[in-house]
Amino acid sequence: MKGLVLSGGKGSRLRPLTYTRAKQLMPIANKPVLFYGIEALAAAGIRDIGIVVGDTREEIRAAVGDGSQWDVSVTYIEQDAPLGLAHAVLISEAFLANKPFVMYLGDNLLKTGITPFVEEFIRTRPAAQILLTRVPDPQMFGVAELADGQVVRLVEKPKEPKSDLALVGVYMFGPEVLESVKRITPSSRNELEITDAIQDLIDRGYVVRPHLVDGWWKDTGKLDDMLEANRLILETFDRRIDGTVDADSRVEGNVVVEAGAEIVGSVIRGPAIIGAHAKIDHAYVGPFTSIMNDVEIRGSEIEHSIVLEGSVLSDLANRVIDSLIGRNVRIYRQPVKPSAYRFMLGDNSEVGIRW
Repeated sequence: MKGLVLSGGKGSRLRPLTYTRAKQLMPIANKPVLFYGIEALAAAGIRDIGIVVGDTREEIRAAVGDGSQWDVSVTYIEQDAPLGLAHAVLISEAFLANKPFVMYLGDNLLKTGITPFVEEFIRTRPAAQILLTRVPDPQMFGVAELADGQVVRLVEKPKEPKSDLALVGVYMFGPEVLESVKRITPSSRNELEITDAIQDLIDRGYVVRPHLVDGWWKDTGKLDDMLEANRLILETFDRRIDGTVDADSRVEGNVVVEAGAEIVGSVIRGPAIIGAHAKIDHAYVGPFTSIMNDVEIRGSEIEHSIVLEGSVLSDLANRVIDSLIGRNVRIYRQPVKPSAYRFMLGDNSEVGIRW
């Protein structure tokens, strides 16, 4: 099988951070979310991967390279505009070469990976296999309706959902889907919807198998979802201290301190990760926090947050919580303190707070 990873979206729900960084490269537990998808494909034995890229193609190329770090071969497929998931399949026809493939949305995370689903697909060989999970707000997703264990209808973001089974961002297809993506027409959003292509397979009598996902699934396209995914990944970490921790500091629980990081007179309470060459100086880093490389937290408290490379939090009077802070951001206290902080700041920002 081949792999097709979709990384062409603009990430409008994470602006302003995605003005300067591809949304698929936003870090979860200090690793770009796109890398988790590539790792899942590689773990399932898929070695030939196409990545559909858009405006952020150069940044993604620079981060992923030729795929050799995962022992895979990567081909880049350029998409001029985000015209739908089925359009991404359509423009990838030459790469797919009439082979079955896994399509993986580049900003999605699955707890269990995809290996058992790929094995099931290879064993049963349906025209398509879709992963489903129950959600409280199905009107926000592509929704599947089942009868006798088979998919009978798919609707993209229905106003009145007839099911709470949402499509997870991982699909498995046989070559039959290429005919379907050529048969469908653009939706009201002017996109070629993958739900319409799968419905065309059903209408033509092909088997579309559902598989309910055990464990969690996250689409990391929004701030709250990123923070939740960060929490879930950090909970899987084991304790590892490669940096330096002085005698006046406490590191509690499953905390990763990368090489070159320095903890001085501080408390780190896991699960958390402190990136390479970061400095935590007389500060508190609470659970579910990812501090990336070259960050400095000085005289401040932070928890349930993500701080990107090169940023500085200094002498803040209140704890920072539930925040995503971009690269090279400076947040520091000035006279007259406010009662609380909650931030979503783009790269190269600077915030001064009076007290």
